[in-house]
Amino acid sequence: MLKSRISILVFLLALAFITAPDAQDKPLARGLWVWKGPTVVATEVGTRVLRDFCVAQSINEVYISVSAQGDPEANAHLARAVAELHRAHIRVEALLSSEEADEPGKHRDKLLDHVREIVAFNAQHPTARFDGVHLDIEPQQRPENKGPGNLRFVPGLVDAYRAVLAIAQPANLTVNADIQNKLLKGDRAEREMLLTALPHFTLMLYEVSSPTDGESLEQQKQKIVDASEKFIVMAYDGLTGAHLATLTIGLRIPDYGEHLPEMLQAVDAANRANPHYAGWARHSYNDSLKNSQ
Repeated sequence: MLKSRISILVFLLALAFITAPDAQDKPLARGLWVWKGPTVVATEVGTRVLRDFCVAQSINEVYISVSAQGDPEANAHLARAVAELHRAHIRVEALLSSEEADEPGKHRDKLLDHVREIVAFNAQHPTARFDGVHLDIEPQQRPENKGPGNLRFVPGLVDAYRAVLAIAQPANLTVNADIQNKLLKGDRAEREMLLTALPHFTLMLYEVSSPTDGESLEQQKQKIVDASEKFIVMAYDGLTGAHLATLTIGLRIPDYGEHLPEMLQAVDAANRANPHYAGWARHSYNDSLKNSQ
């Protein structure tokens, strides 16, 4: 009987080992920013072009900007686009931006009203719902917040994130937010405050290279790999627990031109085994459209 139990235990352990998901196979984000969303998807042709671009570039989630208080016609176009992208197995997040929503009062209230409009949109379009909210809140752009080490705005920014999450989460909307690397240079308490405010963040890792810097493709790859690894380590240094947000790495076309896909692949290969790494995103579809014209 004891031998039988041991044999069963060994079999179950072996089965668990064989079927356990490999970190290398975890699903990863392949994101795309789409600015001027209502204009981009105003026609069926525009929507199909966006869908085909996503499929060709292996994009599995789109962050499409939406206008506040969208008129019925614009909402109908957005609903058509969301449904079309969903049929191609692409998630769609409503992209909302602000430079002042870290401050309580009218600016934050405006952002929260916008989130409520997304919730209402989903209620009105049950077969073409947004999957999440994607925040682009940039208090660091204001003069009083510029400069190395100037993170005085972090508590207000975190309050804004939490306020959005409180509206979005009960409505089954995920929340992701763009951040610059400056936010990861804070002390342990500042980073923990940030990385526990939302489940996901996207690090805008810009200006590591330039098409005109004279470096080879391999040198540029190594620079972005080194930078991505450095900032992921920096973000979670001294922090532990399953409550911490994951990080997606965002790169942009102006830094790499036609070689952007290769840079994204390099970042992926270097970081995909890291449990904090959630994938990549490319900025932006609008740049790709401009370059193709």
